Amino acid sequence: MFPTEMKAYLDQVKPKPPGLIERIVSLSSINGQELVLDFFAGSGTTGHAVINLNREDGGRRRFILVEMGEYFDTVLLPRIKKVTFTPEWKDGKPKRLATPEEAERSPRIVKVMRLESYEDTLNNITFDEESGQKALELFGDEYLLRYMLHWETKKSEPLLDVEKLQSPFAYKLRIYRDGEVREQPVDLPETFNYLIGLDVETRRVDYDENRRYLTYRGTTRNGRKVAVIWRETAGWTQEDYERDARFVDERGLAKGADEVYVNGDSFIPGAQSLDGVFKTRMFAGGEV
Repeated sequence: MFPTEMKAYLDQVKPKPPGLIERIVSLSSINGQELVLDFFAGSGTTGHAVINLNREDGGRRRFILVEMGEYFDTVLLPRIKKVTFTPEWKDGKPKRLATPEEAERSPRIVKVMRLESYEDTLNNITFDEESGQKALELFGDEYLLRYMLHWETKKSEPLLDVEKLQSPFAYKLRIYRDGEVREQPVDLPETFNYLIGLDVETRRVDYDENRRYLTYRGTTRNGRKVAVIWRETAGWTQEDYERDARFVDERGLAKGADEVYVNGDSFIPGAQSLDGVFKTRMFAGGEV
C-alpha cells in the first residue's frame, strides 16, 4: 500500500517507466525474495521492473500479473518474453545478448494462466434435451433457474465431466474468441494442484512404452506430502491396471507420499481417485 499522495502521483503517470517501479519495489524489499502482485498489469511494466531489479541485485523476487484486456496477448506477454530473453531491445530486435550473470538471474519459467470466463461457461453448457425441454415447457423459467441448470446440465464441460478424466491430456472447452468458437485445451493437472493447495516441488514425466505418466510431488498447506499421478486410462482392462500398478511401483512414483491421487481407477496400493475430489473442490468454494 502507498500513501495517498504517492498513489495519486502514480495514477497520473501513464505509462509508468520501469525505473520508477524498480525504485518502488526496491524500497519495499526486505530480503529480495518478495512476491510482487499487480492486479492491473496493463503493458507489463511491473513484471519488466522485477526482472530488471533481480538482474541488478541478484534478488529472487517473483511476480504475478493480472490483466483482462486483449493486449495481454499482443503487448504484455510479448514484452515479458522479450525482457526475459535479454534486457536491451531496439525496434523489435535485441541490441545485445544477456551476459552470463544476467541470464543466470533471469526467469526460468513464466507460467500463463487463463481463467474460464462466464461466457465460456455458458458456451459449454449442454442440456438433456428430451427431459429438460419437456419440464421447461411445463414449469417455465422457474424450472430453468432452480432445477434445470443443476440436473439437466450435470454432464456439461464446465461442470467437469468426470468420465473424460480418463483422457486428461485431451480435455478441451469451447471458447469464444475473435468472433468464432474454437476448442481450447484445458490443463487439468495444473488446475487440480491449485484446488488441493499443492505447493509443487517436482514435475516428472515417465513413459511405459507409449503410455505417458505425469507425476507431481509437493506439500499441501497442512504439511502432507502428496503425489498426483496422471495417465490415459480410456479403454483399460484389468490387465492394464495391474501393469499400471507395477510401473508406478518400479519407478517409485508414489514412494514416500502421505497421500497419492490418481485420475480414474487404479490398483495402486494406497492411492485414491482424484475424480470426486476434483469435482467437489471445483464447486465447493472457500479455502483449500
